This record gives sequence, structure tokens and C-alpha cells, in this order.
Amino acid sequence: MKRSAVAMVLQVRQGELNILMIKRAEREGDPWSGHMAFPGGRMDKTDANGYSVAVRETEEEVGLTLGPQDRCLGRLSDLNARPRKHTLGMAVSPFIFHLEREVEFTPNYEVAEVVWVPLEFLLDSGNREKMTWDYKGVKIPLPCYQYEQRCIWGLSLMMLDELMDLVEGGDNPLRPRWRRA
Repeated sequence: MKRSAVAMVLQVRQGELNILMIKRAEREGDPWSGHMAFPGGRMDKTDANGYSVAVRETEEEVGLTLGPQDRCLGRLSDLNARPRKHTLGMAVSPFIFHLEREVEFTPNYEVAEVVWVPLEFLLDSGNREKMTWDYKGVKIPLPCYQYEQRCIWGLSLMMLDELMDLVEGGDNPLRPRWRRA
């Protein structure tokens, strides 16, 4: 199974805890083109582990060098991206960091936009919406957030749900789950 990792960066901004997300650039052939995501990517031969991947990819994609001063608070559960028949897919490891310094971003060609999303917005189950995903002509209703006209869904939403469960101390029944078969 191929491996990848993402950085879920938390920062208090104007008195409110936020999480760093990116809007991926529109690129032909990219299955996550235009999606809201976390900085990250595939493990390569130079990476010692998933943590190294998250740090390297964050610097490459948004110009943020995560160093020892940016505490890694932990790692969430691995998710399997792209599960298909007869393939193993790709394991995605989310690492959570706490940033306590001001930074400026320099997004690369993979990133259309850098966005801070308030955790209060994500914790409010009233902000949870439904979207319809058209998968090979089949319309599938899925949960999402619409934050300032940006749709947060899929793997990113699954990661956020696990983080919100940790923040709240358990499963929130008002935040319905979904699973891909």
C-alpha cells in the first residue's frame, strides 16, 4: 500500500482556534482537483516516516516550515484513499500541529488558496450540510461543510470529524457519519 500524510495545523487567530486548509488548484488528471484539503502528499524515498512527509509537503505546498517550535500534538487514524477493486489504495496519516507564531504563506502551483477555518464553525453541528456527489452517473448524498462558499467533504471531512470528536470528548450524534464502501 502506498503511503501519504497531511498536516492539520491549528492556530489561535484573533482569539479563536482555527485550522489551516488549502483549496487545491484545478489540474487535469488530479482526482482531488479544486477540493478543500490539508497540506500533504505522498511519501517518497527521502522520507523517514509519515511525520517527515507531512512536514516536507507543508513546506513545498504553502511555504510553511514546521520546526521544533511547532508542537506536533499527535496523529489521527490512517484513512484509506482511493479504495478500488483489486488495489490496495493509499494510506493517509493526518498529523496535528500547533502553530504559535505568525507566518506568511507562499503557495506553490498545487495550491489555489490558503484558508483558516474556525473550529467553532466546524463544532457547530448546525453548519453541517448535505451535498450530492456525482460518481460515474450515480448521485450520492454526502455530508459537508460550506465555509465561505468552499465545500469541505470527503477525506478532509473524515479527518475533521475525528479531530472534533477528540475536542468534544466523544461522538456527537448531531454530526452524522458516512463511510465509503
